[in-house]
Amino acid sequence: MDHDVELRHLRYFVAVAEELHFGRAAKRLHLSQPPLSQQIHKLEDILGYPLFVRTSRSVKLTDAGEVFLERARRTLRNVQRDIEETRSIGQGEVGSLNIGFVGSAMLTTLPGIFRAYRSAYPRVRLHLHESFTSRVAEGLENGTLDAGILRDGDASEKLNVTTLISDPYVAVLPVTRASARKKSISPGTLRDEPFVYYPRSAGVRAFEKPLALFEEHGFRPHIVQEATHWLTILRLVGAGLGVSVAPACVRRIASPEVVCIPLRGSKVVSEVELARAVGDSRPTVEHFVQIALHAHKR
Repeated sequence: MDHDVELRHLRYFVAVAEELHFGRAAKRLHLSQPPLSQQIHKLEDILGYPLFVRTSRSVKLTDAGEVFLERARRTLRNVQRDIEETRSIGQGEVGSLNIGFVGSAMLTTLPGIFRAYRSAYPRVRLHLHESFTSRVAEGLENGTLDAGILRDGDASEKLNVTTLISDPYVAVLPVTRASARKKSISPGTLRDEPFVYYPRSAGVRAFEKPLALFEEHGFRPHIVQEATHWLTILRLVGAGLGVSVAPACVRRIASPEVVCIPLRGSKVVSEVELARAVGDSRPTVEHFVQIALHAHKR
């Protein structure tokens, strides 16, 4: 170890090389002059070459000292940059964040949450993954995702879940139906209608929760066609393949061929949820959670 160059040797050398005076360099380093001179001699012994030409009146760099000064400055800059980057990673200011989300959440405040996070932490690489609620939850549990936006996620002891938005359900009808002109309808009105609906694989609770609206009226909808995206479901309803039930936010992408009508007397709501793994307190994740919760409260 006595033959290893240490960072302090480089700092001492740079101070002397810039001041060209051992007294001033020692004062700058908050050292006394003799220990500083000893460390410079030790550095020269390790390198095997003199770095300074010393006389009673002056201190000058040798040719080797001139070259070593450039290298020492570069090394110290790199070390400082690495320290600062490590601190930034520890504080959640740089790094990467993998977020899974359900597509329908993009019709709520989610784009604003992403925008706010990007603005606050521009050096964090944000990787977004659109999927079903069940797959987002699976990614959070196996560690491939850092945070997730679910819709009516299934209960899990492995996840911390907070509701961000409660969205009422609406009936989605072709504009050609007579009931499409009403301001609201009873779920019982759709008893004999074929339904276009998303698959159970999207999540058991997400699948069953809306259907409970109709079970309260004594029937379970007959699903004749499945689709994985709300835009597809809306277009299929508009094409006359059936009706559907959806979170009210889908009105934002409804085409003129369909109408979204409130369901009268319904107390069941769809919940957009923020989820992360239990015990995950990494700063990058915590910062995203706080921004999402702040956006929710506004």
